[in-house]
Amino acid sequence: MALSIQIVVDCKNPHPLADWWAETLEWTVEPQDEAFIRSMVEQGFATDDQTLIHNGKLVWREGSAIRPQDELDAARPERRILFQTSPDDKAVKNRVHWDVRLDGRDKDGVRAALEARGATYLWTASQGPHEWHTMADPEGNEFCIS
Repeated sequence: MALSIQIVVDCKNPHPLADWWAETLEWTVEPQDEAFIRSMVEQGFATDDQTLIHNGKLVWREGSAIRPQDELDAARPERRILFQTSPDDKAVKNRVHWDVRLDGRDKDGVRAALEARGATYLWTASQGPHEWHTMADPEGNEFCIS
């Protein structure tokens, strides 16, 4: 049996960052079950301060996940990124980063669109004929576009 993997990103504001990455990757924010959350609070298993209203919906405060639209109904999605609250500030370069493949889109145009949405351009690099832009998301996590 093959093992599954989920990428987890520690961040200050998981819901806005999940929204940002969902739009960037053309994925979808995983819906949270408001009735279940309410029942957990009503039964005393959770408290109101562990929840918040985001985009008009009751959600768990500590995290938000994204996945491709076609995997939303999968019990075990192949691709899932979870954004969770961490009290620590990002202090140094990431040891792991994402390479976002542009599938033929113009990387300078994508760079400009990402900057308009809050990304920061860091530098351009190349190896042989391949060139990419290294950028940072709104919380400073590095990623490359190529």
